[in-house]
Amino acid sequence: MSEEIKLFGKWDLGEVAVSDLGLQRYISLKPVYFPHSGGRYQVQRFKKAEMNIVERFTNKIMKKGKNAGKKQRAINIARVAFEIIHERTGKNPVQVLVDSICNVAPREETTRLTYGGVAQHIAVDISPSRRVDLSLRFLANVIKQKSFNNIKSVEEVVAEELILAAIRDQSSAAVKKKQEIERIALSAR
Repeated sequence: MSEEIKLFGKWDLGEVAVSDLGLQRYISLKPVYFPHSGGRYQVQRFKKAEMNIVERFTNKIMKKGKNAGKKQRAINIARVAFEIIHERTGKNPVQVLVDSICNVAPREETTRLTYGGVAQHIAVDISPSRRVDLSLRFLANVIKQKSFNNIKSVEEVVAEELILAAIRDQSSAAVKKKQEIERIALSAR
């Protein structure tokens, strides 16, 4: 009789589905007890696609400043935020995280091309790996900005932002950032 591997002993990653077909290969839902791999995915290019998505999210929370390099604190923030998400929505919090990543990932952006000293912006499609990286960065930046000088705890801010991004609410700053990037790319076509 084998015991099922659940994240933090509570959340089953087997029932989580990625709705965006392009991101399925880059959002890893490998079952783990604890999202800490000790850096084993950084030795090879594109190996980060095999890292559990919860660990990638906690690594992005460790931004410079107060939480820099404090992985245990970032993991505890994610664990408590997942409890809050489950209380508020009744859903699997990892599913809410995956939905928010899919909803925040931009599909196209602009790049700068120079012809004879004249710079011009053109719209380009974004690779799925970069889409996941950008969405995690947007979420982490928004969480850091909203939790600074706020009465709410960091865990509450994380839970609130993930829930808003998962339902594509316009009050989510990460969703606004995605829409702004896509709007700029549309005007650069």
